[in-house]
Amino acid sequence: MTQLMVLTMLVFFGLTVPVAVAIGLASILGVGLDGHMTWLVIVQQLYAAMDKYPLVAVPFFILAGNLMEAGGISDRMVEFAKSVVGGVQGGLACSCVLTCMIFAAVAGSSVATTFAVGAILIPAMVKVGYPTPFAASLQATAAELGVIIPPSIPMILYAVSTDTSVGEIFIAGIGPGLLLVLALMGYVWLHARRHGLGKHDGDGRLPLWASFKRAWLALLMPVIILGGIYGGIFTPTEASAVAVVYALFVGIFVYRDLNLVTISRTFRRSVVSTAIIMFIIANAGVFGFLLNRAGVPMALGSWLGQVFSSEITFLLGINVALFFIGMFIETSASIVVLAPLLLPVALQFGIDPSHFGVIMVVNLALGMVTPPFGVNLFAACTVANISMEKLVRPLLPFVAVVMGCLLVITYWPDLSLYFRDLVYR
Repeated sequence: MTQLMVLTMLVFFGLTVPVAVAIGLASILGVGLDGHMTWLVIVQQLYAAMDKYPLVAVPFFILAGNLMEAGGISDRMVEFAKSVVGGVQGGLACSCVLTCMIFAAVAGSSVATTFAVGAILIPAMVKVGYPTPFAASLQATAAELGVIIPPSIPMILYAVSTDTSVGEIFIAGIGPGLLLVLALMGYVWLHARRHGLGKHDGDGRLPLWASFKRAWLALLMPVIILGGIYGGIFTPTEASAVAVVYALFVGIFVYRDLNLVTISRTFRRSVVSTAIIMFIIANAGVFGFLLNRAGVPMALGSWLGQVFSSEITFLLGINVALFFIGMFIETSASIVVLAPLLLPVALQFGIDPSHFGVIMVVNLALGMVTPPFGVNLFAACTVANISMEKLVRPLLPFVAVVMGCLLVITYWPDLSLYFRDLVYR
């Protein structure tokens, strides 16, 4: 039964059936082939998969990110980032990375980061001479920070799927996120100097103090959210609601970029995005229940324990597998299906759950910028108005940079766990 379920799911993936539908149909087949279950099990497990309090944060963080984009908050973050690093050669490209980091500290979504920041910076980079494919590739890659810098929707899904603390995995993502920021900024700075790009990036940027005065309320948003979480004022789930209220207040009463029309449009987009993620979670919950019932996690753990003799080889093998899985399967679906299967094996090798979660999220986030199904690539191509084929060549160095960072994150656990242990140990 299990083999037929998995085969059915993979066949549907190959036929480009939506991920949630493919998982759901395979689950229905599994229940139908099992002679000891009623169809009510499907309804029960659909509900059980979504009946988890931390998942309340998902729609709120999606809505907060969309409100930041529509309410002028992202514009002011871009202006501030340009005033900080825009004065050096390649500074505009560096400001793209820095803005994505700041925006990611509230939005939690890489696609939202791509649209919000890319709509401003891709045209700006092209205007001063950066090749359009390079600008789009940079934006797609830097937007990965949206799921690595906390808060992060994939991290919430990992925590819910594995009964790990949301707060612990959030803070474990800070070190890896900063490493990626520095690595990407270093690469684009060297690339700009080598190819003579960005010599006039500082033209027209505001002085640092002037941009700070315009953006200080926008910059205060991640401080409030992350400070509140780690200061014990509110939980990550409560923080998501605070982010929405703050974005609405600033967008309506301070910047005055939000009105009834834009708010209605933003809520509609957020509902659609939330429904897609929750549909995946619900169907994956049924699929995971059937796999657990068939004893797949135990069998997988036994098999992996025989194949890999040490923590080093296990992590290497998992990273290779996750890289290819991420190329074809959406990140949220990969996490809710694979995390409960792989974490017990990781625990056998003595790997910390938060560290393993960061590895999974960073690795699967690469799938967002790798063909054929990279959602960040689609978003960046839409903003830049170019075909995906033109992004492949300039994208390769960015993928190499992220893979290099992934190896550091994988084999240097203190990068993830140092801040976590300061707060929670």
